[in-house]
Amino acid sequence: MDADVRDLLTAVLEALDIPHPATTGGAEVYDQIRNDRATHAAIALRSVLDDKPLMDIDWTTAYLREQLAKHPATGYVTVNQAHAALALGKSWSEAVTLPAGEDQ
Repeated sequence: MDADVRDLLTAVLEALDIPHPATTGGAEVYDQIRNDRATHAAIALRSVLDDKPLMDIDWTTAYLREQLAKHPATGYVTVNQAHAALALGKSWSEAVTLPAGEDQ
C-alpha cells in the first residue's frame, strides 16, 4: 500500500476510533465529538476520491489531522479511565465523574 494512502487511512481511523464513554451520561459528548470527527474524515476521503482533487493526499491528511486536533476526544469519562479509577480503589461514582477542569 502506498505510504500516503496508508497515512490518510490511519488518520481516518484515528478520527473514528475514539474511546467509548463509561456511562450513558457521556454519550452526548461522545456522539458530538465522533460526529464532528466523522464529518471531517468524510470530507477528506471525498476530497481524495474526487476525479479532480484540489489538493494532494499529503495536504488532505495534514488538514484532517488539524481538524481532529480541534475536536479531541475529551469532555467525558472513558471506559478505560473508569476502570483505571476503580482499580485505584475509587467508588463507581468517583470513577465516572469528570475530573475538575475538563470541559463538558
